[in-house]
Amino acid sequence: MENKGLIGVQMMMLKGKVEEMGAYEVLKKLAEMGYHCVEISQIPMTEENVAQMKKACDEFGIKIAACSAALEPMMPGMPGEYLVSDFDKIVADCKTLGCNFLRIGMLPMTCMGSKEKVIDFVTRADAMAEKLKEHGIELYYHNHHIEFQKFDGKYLLDIIRDTTKHMGFELDVHWVQRGGENPIEYIKKYKDRVTLLHLKDYRIGALKLPEGKFDPATFMQAFTSTVQFAEVGEGNLPMNEIIETGLACGSKYFLIEQDDQYGRDPFDCLATSMANLKAMGFAEWFTA
Repeated sequence: MENKGLIGVQMMMLKGKVEEMGAYEVLKKLAEMGYHCVEISQIPMTEENVAQMKKACDEFGIKIAACSAALEPMMPGMPGEYLVSDFDKIVADCKTLGCNFLRIGMLPMTCMGSKEKVIDFVTRADAMAEKLKEHGIELYYHNHHIEFQKFDGKYLLDIIRDTTKHMGFELDVHWVQRGGENPIEYIKKYKDRVTLLHLKDYRIGALKLPEGKFDPATFMQAFTSTVQFAEVGEGNLPMNEIIETGLACGSKYFLIEQDDQYGRDPFDCLATSMANLKAMGFAEWFTA
């Protein structure tokens, strides 16, 4: 086992920056900050964007850890690229970018809350994973908190794991925590199926009391909405132990993600996460 992994950036944080600066300039900025690995998500895979990312990766020594692809539309009729309809194009993009991993970012909304629909979906996703392996590409599934709904006493995420054999899991430690489980123990449970790991910290923010006359319903909404996405090292999760456990369980890519930056510039958030990770002893994990 190697004694380190590769820490990178989940680019959904930078989709606004890509629109503003272009994909090439965003990756150039990341490289200047000291990041040399990214996971592509919520970035349109246009011919221009793919070409810019390819150019930046070649020039700045950036590794594309994974691309994102939905199996099918999240809702009927939703436009986009899907493995069921755009398989060849998605595979070609992965090849162009030297990427061997694809990840499904979320369950289709049409499946949520139904054990039977989820099993049907992941069974088809697992068949797609087997097909992708013929092209040297592995398919991974990214969790949220809803997969910790129980059916007959068993978490939906564990049902998905036990229903599939070709598909890996990109565990998101924030969403595992929000689902009520210990991220470290869950990484151990999914040993050798977690090559990709999301580093997303979990913070309880300040309670902002509503102004004006006290209203119990408004107060409860504020009271139950204090969970935040934090810069790595700025929240409550034991990130050092999470990373070491991930490495021991087969994780190779550790992707920083912060769904909401609460008004901060995402580059500043990424600088904070990097500084904290370096202080934890992971300075060498930013280069291959």
